[in-house]
Amino acid sequence: QVQLVESGGGLVQPGGSLRLSCAASGSISSAYAMKWYRQAPGKQRELVAVIGSSGSINYADFVKGRFTISKDNAKNTVYLQMNSLRLEDTAVYYCNAVNVVLFRSYWGQGTQVTVSS
Repeated sequence: QVQLVESGGGLVQPGGSLRLSCAASGSISSAYAMKWYRQAPGKQRELVAVIGSSGSINYADFVKGRFTISKDNAKNTVYLQMNSLRLEDTAVYYCNAVNVVLFRSYWGQGTQVTVSS
């Protein structure tokens, strides 16, 4: 029902910035919580940031003060602004939409972020 497409990944130097986008084919209503996850090679998937159905925002400790999650309802798009990137931020970043009413989860295909000097 809902298709998610991530974009904005790429290769950046340490200290650089990227903005990831997650575009939804359908409207992201207030019933959806939007999340960004990441997974590095050889590591488990980890939650990066959440913007809840109520508008609340939470971040993992390792990105606080550096990353910002936001949502543009008119464009049906969720963003992850990433600043002060570090080598350990290298991972595939995934967008996830959870319908908290119907208990359905949707995933994007992921976008590669590589931080390297």
